Amino acid sequence: MLNRTLKILLMTDACFIFAVGLFGPIYAIFVNDIGGDLLDAGWAWAAFMLTAGVVVFLMSRWENRVRHYEQLVIGGYAVRSLAIFGYIFVGSPLHLMAVQALLGIGEAFTIPAYDALFTMHIDHGQEASQWGNWEAMYYIVTSMSAILGAAAATAFGFQALFVMMFGVSIVGLLLSIRLMPEIISRLPKTVAVLITGKAGVRKGDKR
Repeated sequence: MLNRTLKILLMTDACFIFAVGLFGPIYAIFVNDIGGDLLDAGWAWAAFMLTAGVVVFLMSRWENRVRHYEQLVIGGYAVRSLAIFGYIFVGSPLHLMAVQALLGIGEAFTIPAYDALFTMHIDHGQEASQWGNWEAMYYIVTSMSAILGAAAATAFGFQALFVMMFGVSIVGLLLSIRLMPEIISRLPKTVAVLITGKAGVRKGDKR
């Protein structure tokens, strides 16, 4: 049985994995649509991976000292949502590289803090099975998003797909705020109910 924090972490990451997974398998087709070629697709993907790798290396050292893991996870998801929103306005390979780099920065803020939080809340003796829950979620969600993303882009086009991706990422961002009840307690009641699903949430209520 997963504890509350692990459930929230799995749900939020599932949203972002699903959002990005909608685009992943048809990424090269989009690059072609905006006037790019296979080399441009490679450069844009490299911009994401290199930015994420370098910033993860630096952020992980800093996050060890700061240890505000919940805030960093939420902030990283916010940057990733912003990057996903940026796909809507991409009109050239250069624009795509910039969005990919921003997505890499968001990933770099999230990943070390996410992994630290997940590890801290694993039940003793359940390390393999509870990390296995994340791995299973990743592959299952990615497989579903690959099919749905291709179908959505075929039926409605890339712009509609990007709006869908952004919407799913916002759901994930809102879910991540549940990691910090003190933030929820300061939000307007309507927003707090939307995040928690509890009609009785009020200021100062940290349930």
